[in-house]
Amino acid sequence: MNSLLFESKAEEKNILNEIADLNRKIAVRSQLIRTINQEARILNTKINQNQNKINALEKELQLLKDDYADMIYKSYKSKSMQSRLLFILSAENFHQAYKRFQYMTQYTEFRKQQGEEIAIQTEKIKVLTNDLKIQKIEKQNLLAEQKEEQAKIEVEKREQEVLAKEVTAEKKKYTAQIRKKQDEERKIDKQIERLIRDAIAAANKKNSSKTSANFILTPEAKLLASKFANNKGKLPWPVTNALVVRKYGKIPHASLPGITIQSNGIHIATNKKATAKAIFEGTVLAIQVSSNGIKTVYVQHGNYISLYSNLENVSVQKGDKVILQQSIGEIHTDKVTGKTILKFQIWKDTKTENPSYWLLRL
Repeated sequence: MNSLLFESKAEEKNILNEIADLNRKIAVRSQLIRTINQEARILNTKINQNQNKINALEKELQLLKDDYADMIYKSYKSKSMQSRLLFILSAENFHQAYKRFQYMTQYTEFRKQQGEEIAIQTEKIKVLTNDLKIQKIEKQNLLAEQKEEQAKIEVEKREQEVLAKEVTAEKKKYTAQIRKKQDEERKIDKQIERLIRDAIAAANKKNSSKTSANFILTPEAKLLASKFANNKGKLPWPVTNALVVRKYGKIPHASLPGITIQSNGIHIATNKKATAKAIFEGTVLAIQVSSNGIKTVYVQHGNYISLYSNLENVSVQKGDKVILQQSIGEIHTDKVTGKTILKFQIWKDTKTENPSYWLLRL
């Protein structure tokens, strides 16, 4: 998160952007604390389990020691070779004498095995005790890390409060900025929708005599669409390093209550000079170039379209067949904010889909 959002200083201060970034930072750090707590709970459970195992092994070891001590004592009482020999010679017949000899041999072997078992159990207890010590240190480290992250959150929240007061003081100004930006985004969304509708009409005219608002698919295209749909939730991310900085759908504004942002896709922060990669095999349906030279690539997968926007340059052409994870183009880095953001969408015919449901879960 730090490397993708806070590595380079913005050329111009934008309070709304700063608040949004702080919100993300606090959210990610809060998630980290929750994860640390989960890890601490798991470690605590393991520590308790290990302690129970140690207690059980110690009881077992004590029983073995008691048995062994009893054997040693009894053995000592009859340890002389003379008494052993008399025990064998006092047998009524040869068969009984042989059985007594076997018994003495087995008894000696059993004593040896018990001694070895005590040594094994002792070693097990030592290993478990060492594991317990390591786990306790890990737990202490996790709790220390949690305190450190919590302290950072408190600092960030104070920064956030200062910025929020500035926004509240000039609410009209910032509301106007947001609405202007939303109008620009709506124009772009309409252009995207219009281009997709035109592409559907052109494809249907070429492949079928029928007219439809959706793609009329060939058997080959149906198979591709089916494969794409079957991979829902398993598709690779279009960038190597990813941090979602805007989600899909209607999003309430973080700083200005009552204002919502409509997002037809997700915005993904990534590294400078990063390339966007195809999430599935398909065909380049169109390449759109905006007035400022920023490019958008549409890749068709049957009646699905994956859309890669905010590209500095592209490495494909209209009509190209692309394969999974093929480079589509380099993502633009904003000179003012210093951020590299890929705007990514998924469409099914003329309707948008939530990309988060399609991509492999982070």
